[in-house]
Amino acid sequence: MIAGLTTSQLLELVLLLVVTGALAGFLAGIFGIGGGAVLVPVLYECFRIAGVPLDARMPLCIGTSLAIIIPTSIRSWQAHHKRGSVDMDILLKWAVPVLLGVMLGSVIARYAPEKLFKYVFVGVAWSAAARLLLGKENWLLGEEMPKGIFMRAYGFFIGLLSTLMGIGGGLFSNLLMTFYGRPIHQAIGTSAGLAVLISIPGAIGYIYAGWPAAARFPDVAALQLPFAIGYISLIGAFLVMPTSLLVAPLGVRVAHFMTKRKLEVAFGIYLLVVSSRFVISLATGY
Repeated sequence: MIAGLTTSQLLELVLLLVVTGALAGFLAGIFGIGGGAVLVPVLYECFRIAGVPLDARMPLCIGTSLAIIIPTSIRSWQAHHKRGSVDMDILLKWAVPVLLGVMLGSVIARYAPEKLFKYVFVGVAWSAAARLLLGKENWLLGEEMPKGIFMRAYGFFIGLLSTLMGIGGGLFSNLLMTFYGRPIHQAIGTSAGLAVLISIPGAIGYIYAGWPAAARFPDVAALQLPFAIGYISLIGAFLVMPTSLLVAPLGVRVAHFMTKRKLEVAFGIYLLVVSSRFVISLATGY
């Protein structure tokens, strides 16, 4: 047995994580997201099988997701940048407020009950899916992105909520930029860059947030070194990253051949599907 798992359980988890990495990388390329909305529900099941207690399971999923997003989002951002679909001006304006939001999210993650993460994930995912599936072209907040304090406030809350969900921020920035009339492909490319800004400090924050977890659960191998550091599963990250990196450029190519409406519908459906796992968990406690 390794980390409390039988050989068959270990092989099952390895296969699941490798396939998940490919799917997350593909979606990172298509939607300009880090893939966290796919990674978190799958990691949740993997850590349940590995015997991670409920109190630590969700933050471990989120921290691991943020760590995985780092190389994936860098690869996706580079590919979109080559195609000229990244608004660097927006990224520069959001850099500081996003970082402040990530820092606050990391502190909350250390002390918050695990249900908070699920409520945030489901609430945001369902709201975004409703906008994507039911929204119309004339649903706009304005003709151009806001300036000053409103722009900074958007960046702060994107950083905060993304850190509590384990995502790269593309879920928010995609919607926000299209609400202000930006082309969907530009929103996707810019979101890939935003994921870089969120994932690196976010992962560091979850190492801090989860540092006491190993001492709290000394009998859970999945929370101890060398299997994990804080709320980041090193095994999960190392298994998912390679396939995620390989497949991300393919998603970028597919995104530039899809129409705006097809992208929105596909994105909305997938958000409803992945968030359903946490609705079940909140209802049943499982």
